[in-house]
Amino acid sequence: MLPWKRVIRPLAALLLAAVTVVVPTVTGAHASDVPTRGWNDYSCRPSVAHPRPVVLVHGTFGNSVDNWLGLAPYLVRRGYCVFSLDYGQLPGVPFFHGLGPLEKSAEQLDAFVDGVLAATGAAEADLVGHSQGGVMPRHYLRFLGGADEVNALVGIAPSNHGTTLGGLTRLLPYFPGAEDLLSEATPALAQQVAGSGFLTRLNEGGDTVPGVRYTVIATKYDEVVTPYRSQYLSGPGVRNVLLQDLCPLDLSEHLAIGLFDRIAFHEVANALDPARATPTTCASVFG
Repeated sequence: MLPWKRVIRPLAALLLAAVTVVVPTVTGAHASDVPTRGWNDYSCRPSVAHPRPVVLVHGTFGNSVDNWLGLAPYLVRRGYCVFSLDYGQLPGVPFFHGLGPLEKSAEQLDAFVDGVLAATGAAEADLVGHSQGGVMPRHYLRFLGGADEVNALVGIAPSNHGTTLGGLTRLLPYFPGAEDLLSEATPALAQQVAGSGFLTRLNEGGDTVPGVRYTVIATKYDEVVTPYRSQYLSGPGVRNVLLQDLCPLDLSEHLAIGLFDRIAFHEVANALDPARATPTTCASVFG
């Protein structure tokens, strides 16, 4: 590959991420004004079949609606009480969230889960996160008492051990001040770089905490969280799933796996209800 392509492709992926997450919304509408198709209904009461509410945690540049126009209705139709939050907002930046410090975002998630549990009467919730939304909750679980409130964490293309963005992050030391600018302007991006202080502290002593089930759903075509195996977790109660092991024909990359891949959605449903899990195959796209 030509050297310039190693730089341009990851940058293009980030730009695509920023553009794609707002495409499904009505032109000119704020995310909070868009109908949420049956989720974020605080009158919802979990059923015997699905006794825990599901909290959806968007990724970097995402928001509580655009990231979940596919998965949230999918889960609602299957009888789940589904909720989603906005977090990591920066002043003066609409639509694009998940940019603030991950520690602060984890505090927002903590407060949101408390509200969901109080409204639904449930003792625990299940979390499903895309990209940053798969790693940030681990701070909540490990350091903010979240393990007492959460049964399972399902990460879709999560940045669990950081990303090199296809090698792009290796160039940062050659540009004086670039790392400082990245940390000051968009802390969440800097904290997801492989080897960051946030990730070092998070992963010290093991990837997991007792009492929580973990599922990671990855795609080998991920161009944002690279290498894709860095998404995997180690420890008790962990299941790492590669999408192409379930369906070799699935070409989803970082965005598609979270936004509209129904094969991935089927595996999310299996992770939320393993007792009723059914095999995930290429035919799951029709489910």
